[in-house]
Amino acid sequence: MAYPTDRPATWFVTGTSRGLGLDLVRQLLERGDAVTATTRSTERLLAALGEGVDTSRLLPLTVDLRDEEQVAAAVRKTTERFGGLDVVVNNAGYGYLAAVEETGDRDVRDMLDVQVVGVWNVLRAALPVLRGQRSGHIVNVSSVLGLTAVPGWALYCAGKFALEGLSEALAAEVAECVDVTIVEPGYFRTDFLTRDSLALPEATTDHYPAIRQMVAQHLELQGKQLGDPVKGAAAVIDRVVTGEGPLRQLLGSDSHAYATSKVQALTANLDATAATAPATDHPAAA
Repeated sequence: MAYPTDRPATWFVTGTSRGLGLDLVRQLLERGDAVTATTRSTERLLAALGEGVDTSRLLPLTVDLRDEEQVAAAVRKTTERFGGLDVVVNNAGYGYLAAVEETGDRDVRDMLDVQVVGVWNVLRAALPVLRGQRSGHIVNVSSVLGLTAVPGWALYCAGKFALEGLSEALAAEVAECVDVTIVEPGYFRTDFLTRDSLALPEATTDHYPAIRQMVAQHLELQGKQLGDPVKGAAAVIDRVVTGEGPLRQLLGSDSHAYATSKVQALTANLDATAATAPATDHPAAA
C-alpha cells in the first residue's frame, strides 16, 4: 500500500476543471507525477491549467461518470498510457440548494448519479487493478455535510452521506491491500458557490423563507470562504504520499467545528436513549 518512491506515481482524478480537483492536477504535475484527469470539458481544464504547466504527463479525458463503459475505458487508457495506477481520487460533484419539497425527481437522480453511481463506476473499474498489484490508495472527496446536515442542503447531504457509508465499508473490505481516505472539506474559496456551479430548483414555494435567505447568503459568501484550495490539495497529496492519517481527513477549522457539534449532539442522543433502547430486545435466555 506504500506510495511509490522509485518512480512517478500515477493518479486518476475526477472533476478536475475547477476547484480542488484543478489544484490537485496542477500540483501533481508540478511534482512530476502522471495524471489522468477526467472532466466534462478537457478544453476548460487545459485552459485553466494555463501555458506554464508541463502537461506531458497529463491524460485529459472527457468522461461521463454515469456511464460505466466510459469510466472503464478511461481506467484502461490510464494503465495503457502510464503502465499502472496508484491513486484514485473521486472528486467530481456539485452543490444543490433547495428544500426537500422543492427538489424534483430529476434533481435527485442527477445528484445521486454523480455522487454515488459515478463513484461506484470508478471503483468497479479501478479496484481490480489496485487489488491485483496489492497496493494503491483511494481518496473519496466527501464534505463535512457528509457527517452533518443543515436545512436546504438535503439532496447534497444525501449524496455525501451515501458516499461516507460506501467509503467506510470499502475501507474495511480492502484494508489488506488498498488505503482509503475520506476527505471532508468545509467551505473552500473555489467557485463551488457560483451560479455556474451551484444548482437551484426550477420552482420554489413561499413556505421556506429561511432557505431563500440561506441561498442568498451562500451566493454572497462566494470569494470569502475560509478554506484555501491550494492548501487543501497539498494536504490531500501529503496524506497519500506519507500514508499516515486516520480514515477521515477533515479540511478546515469550520469543518472540524461542524463535525464536533454533530458528535456532541449524537452523544447526547445516545445518552438519552441508553435506558430505553434495550426495551425492544428479546428477553435474555434463562
